[in-house]
Parts: sequence; structure tokens; C-alpha cells
Amino acid sequence: MTNSADLHPDRIPGYDFGPLTHEAWFLDEPLFWLGHVSSCVHSEEAAELLFGADYDAAGEFQQRLWEQATWPTFTIPLAGEHRLHIVYRTLAGEAGIDYLLHHPDWVQAEHLAQDDGHFMGPGLSWPELVAAADNALPGGSTTDPHARLLLLLPALGDDELPDDAVGRLTAALRACAGVEDPEALGVALLDAQGAPGPAHWTTDGRGCSVNDGGYSCRNPANHFALPADRLSRVAAALAP
Repeated sequence: MTNSADLHPDRIPGYDFGPLTHEAWFLDEPLFWLGHVSSCVHSEEAAELLFGADYDAAGEFQQRLWEQATWPTFTIPLAGEHRLHIVYRTLAGEAGIDYLLHHPDWVQAEHLAQDDGHFMGPGLSWPELVAAADNALPGGSTTDPHARLLLLLPALGDDELPDDAVGRLTAALRACAGVEDPEALGVALLDAQGAPGPAHWTTDGRGCSVNDGGYSCRNPANHFALPADRLSRVAAALAP
């Protein structure tokens, strides 16, 4: 049986850094979301749609978040006891958000993406993101599909989005972020996506989902890509 410590670990194997804390209350705070998805904003117009009159308040909230000594960590359970961890690395001079995939049988977690000045990704396709958001598995930081979708959004990079993608993101922004025009913001965020931008996803000869992103560990052409066996287990864990 999976226990609370498995879903909310004090450490993540292979990720031997700062003090992880599990503070799900952040997910109920609209100002948290404004900062969380800000790396998906690539224009002044999109920034105005995101922050609007809340710009100063959002900045103050984010400053307090990044200055705390602990590292807020959020967990999304996946099928087969896999889980995604989203870690706020509140390390002075090296702050950022890390996206990690782990299974209890793995020696170490796989680092899928990071959202900071030395960004890495994309780590997720749209079908993988939606599958994680919608699985309703209990025990993580939240079962709310809107909050899960927004948590994972900065790790997204996909140049083939379905027709309902804007509607899904609009609903999440309306429910969680309280922005004035969630549909216009949703369009802008999906146009730009995370810091690495969109990538094209294909299936390789082993049936493994890979992309062509220049900053992605899931692009076999990159010198820092995961080895073939680890690419396969990541794809299997995230498969819709």
C-alpha cells in the first residue's frame, strides 16, 4: 500500500537538495498561480492579461515565496505508483521550479524539466499533461484537475494542441487564478507555452514518445538526453 511518506517524501531519490515541504495551501491562493505560470508569458500583452491590477500584489507574494528557507513541493500521483513532483527550489542565486518523475522501484527520479534562467524542457506533451491532470488519483497535493493542469503547464511544449486545449486552460485559469479575461490569457499562454516553447512529439521505433526540443531530455538527439531505457520508462509512466 502506498503511504503518505511515499506521496509526500522528505527527499526525492537522486534529488539531494534542500528541505522539501508540502504546502498544499498555496494552491488555493490566486496570487500563487499568477507567478507560477509567468514563464509562459512572452509578451507585454500577455503579461497585462496575467497580472492586470494584481501585478504588485503578485510580486510581493512571489518574493515571500522565494525567500523562504523551505522548498514547497507538490505531488501528482500517476498510475502504477508513479508520481510527478513539482519542487520550488528556493535557493538564493539558483532559484527555480523542478519537474521530477519517480517510482518507488527507481534508484533515482527523472528530471523532466526545470523552469528558471537555465530552463530545460519541454517535459510533457499535451496528452500527457491532461492525463495527469484528470486521473483523479488520491493522495497527492490535490485531486483538482484545474490546479493540476496549471501546476504542470510550465513543463508543457507541444506544437499540436487539440481544439479543446484553450477551453481546458480557460476553465483552469477561471477556477484558480481569478484573472479578468481567462480565455484571452489561455490563448496567449498556449501560443507561447513554457520557456523552451513548443516542440514536436513523435513515436520512435520502440514506441516511445519523444520530442525535437533543443532543451529537452526527451529528445534523443540532444547530448544530455536520457538513455534509451530511461526514455522508455518515462514515456510508459506518462502515457495517457
